[in-house]
Amino acid sequence: MLDDVDRAILRQLQAEPALTMPELAGRVGLTPARVIRRVDRMQADGVIAGQVYVIDWRALGFAVHVSLRITLDKTVARAFDEFLTAARDVPEVLEIQTFLGRVDVRLALIARDLLDYQRLYRDRILTLPHIADIEALMDVSNVKSDMRLPL
Repeated sequence: MLDDVDRAILRQLQAEPALTMPELAGRVGLTPARVIRRVDRMQADGVIAGQVYVIDWRALGFAVHVSLRITLDKTVARAFDEFLTAARDVPEVLEIQTFLGRVDVRLALIARDLLDYQRLYRDRILTLPHIADIEALMDVSNVKSDMRLPL
């Protein structure tokens, strides 16, 4: 289990992932060697899954973000597997989620503009296998997007 020091380390890493081990150690009141051991243990235990750089896709010219809610043809035995395999191959698809209920899958995708989205939708999305129904929801604003846990 995590103790208060582990949670303090995680809070600091969530707030500022680029901290060096000596900086992190100073903030949590431990030596760098002890912090390294704790971070290594949390990585080995799967608590820390990795480090990533978050790239702002808007800064790279992608102005459109769309969520597609998709219902699959469940009369086909391998519809889910075949759809998910094909959807993973679409580079503009940033996220794939599966659900229980009327909607089976949600795809989050980006495009440079509406014409690019239209091309992507026609040429790549509508050709994915086993789609029975699809609903597009275009993002207007992102009110909250935070991966930090309340530790």
